[in-house]
Amino acid sequence: METIDIRIDGRTASRIYGGEVLSEVTTLLATYPSVFLVYDWNIEPYALPLAQALHAPAKAVEAREADKTLDTVLAICDWLLESGADRQSLLLAVGGGITTDMAGFAACIYKRGIRFAFIPTTLLAQVDAAIGGKTGVNFEGYKNMLGVIRQPEFTYICPQVLESLPYPVFLSGAAELLKAFIIDNRSGGYAQAVTLLTELHARRSSQPLRPEDKTRLGALIHAAAAVKADIVGRDPEERGERRKLNLGHTFAHAIEKRSGGAIAHGEAVAIGILLAARLAEALHIPEATGLADRLEADFRACGLPVDCPFPLGELEDAMAKDKKAEGGSIRFIVPEGIGSVREVLLTGGEAINRIRI
Repeated sequence: METIDIRIDGRTASRIYGGEVLSEVTTLLATYPSVFLVYDWNIEPYALPLAQALHAPAKAVEAREADKTLDTVLAICDWLLESGADRQSLLLAVGGGITTDMAGFAACIYKRGIRFAFIPTTLLAQVDAAIGGKTGVNFEGYKNMLGVIRQPEFTYICPQVLESLPYPVFLSGAAELLKAFIIDNRSGGYAQAVTLLTELHARRSSQPLRPEDKTRLGALIHAAAAVKADIVGRDPEERGERRKLNLGHTFAHAIEKRSGGAIAHGEAVAIGILLAARLAEALHIPEATGLADRLEADFRACGLPVDCPFPLGELEDAMAKDKKAEGGSIRFIVPEGIGSVREVLLTGGEAINRIRI
């Protein structure tokens, strides 16, 4: 079982495990006195056998953006209380990023905090959402406006659970996978990821992931997770370097808000990264010259959307209310090249006007 440590202030605050099959996680949970399992009902065929093997009470939740609310978190807390969970219990979340965000937040506030762990079951969650300790819910239509940062006991990642994903859901995680390597490409993962995703898109994953696909994908997921773990370890509270991970996200969250949830997060991130690349070029960052066109070609080949479906001016209000906005300005993360990003401080209107020029 491969491991990645998230080290904060010289200690291991959390650990990411990479395995082959879901059943391996039972060995990681053997030392916990009681486990309670929350899962996305869409992955019930995986979750219920695991709950039975762990002798763990289980609760299914709806994992849609519309359900990512305080009401759902409170329902989880109510279930924990009724089921007898105490402060020594561990809450295990099995599902995509919405499930892990909600369950993690519930664990953080139930009895002032119990332990929790994640088994992410989507590509997006495996490379991003379930790593780093961010938990929370949407509020008044704005993404992740309420929440806390607290590290899980561990995150267990295995490619087996990706086999059952509908192709659009799988593809939604591709932008986050590529994002990791646009930020840090020391592993050489960007070109490898584009090659694999292009191959999968060419056959639209009409057949289950082949063994060789899972091997290649598993290595890329591990490398992308290591990028995020490294950054989180140096800046767990997002005071500086961790902002790099927001590449494309200010635009993406505004697109999601404007779409009323019709556009998936991963799709919005793909468009947001390209808008960030256009912004870098508009700011005359020398290293960014021609980068947007390259990224657009790569994203198209991978099957990702590349065009914003709304006039850019319609995104300005949502960007102004983004949780990363400070004093009327936003810290945009823009790519300088494959493996390098930088931060620029602009208002939403300034960014949009720059891209338009």
